Amino acid sequence: MVFQFFADYLQHRFTAKSRHGTHSPFVYKLTDEVIYDYSAKKVYNSIEDQRKKLLNDDRLITVTDLGAGSHLNKNRTKKVSQIAKNALKNPRLAQLIYRLVVNQNPQNVIELGTCLGITTAYLAKAAPEATILTIEGCPETAAVAYQNFTELGLNNIELQVGNFNDLLPKAINDAEKLDFVYIDGNHTKEATLNYFNWCLPKIHENSLLIFDDIYWSKGMKEAWEEIKNHPQVAITIDLFWIGLVYFKKGQAKEHFKIKF
Repeated sequence: MVFQFFADYLQHRFTAKSRHGTHSPFVYKLTDEVIYDYSAKKVYNSIEDQRKKLLNDDRLITVTDLGAGSHLNKNRTKKVSQIAKNALKNPRLAQLIYRLVVNQNPQNVIELGTCLGITTAYLAKAAPEATILTIEGCPETAAVAYQNFTELGLNNIELQVGNFNDLLPKAINDAEKLDFVYIDGNHTKEATLNYFNWCLPKIHENSLLIFDDIYWSKGMKEAWEEIKNHPQVAITIDLFWIGLVYFKKGQAKEHFKIKF
């Protein structure tokens, strides 16, 4: 499985384009101004300081894994530092998600898979006027995340703990519309397609869905292909680590692989 992942990564690097290889004005602008904006931003500092604390946190917690598990560590009792090292999105990717939120300017954000809350913190900082609903399956992991939100002074986050299959449909049903949804949950084909299909009734032409780990497994790759080919999907951007799904009306259906 690890060998296949690296083979997929190499193939992506050879076939993906930079902004200059895109013929879509929307995707060119997004790539140029958002995806490739590597400038340092002050807002990153406090969150990255919090990440450093987690990387040095030797507390042991019991991890309840309701999803597809981890390629790296399947032990149920783990150090917080171990989870921070193996499971948190790296700064480059978390900061890209921050910029995508800023660009999207959503009124509501749903995140499936809080983990220790570092990416959630970026979501909250990117959309301070929005409601950030984040859902986590593991109570002890969620408790660490909540502590991080408190220490960072973030008060626009609602953290729900429980089974994704119970909480996500209710969250979608309660929402008037879905502006920005980040799916970093149960990495199986069936679950991923369920999350996508549950979202569809509330998406609009400016919605953005982000799917994490689209090359994580054969099933995830198959799910990504089905999402791309769905008739309501207009544009997808495959950044290898994540996949962006747009529903813009009037746009010709196009799929892009962008180097990141």
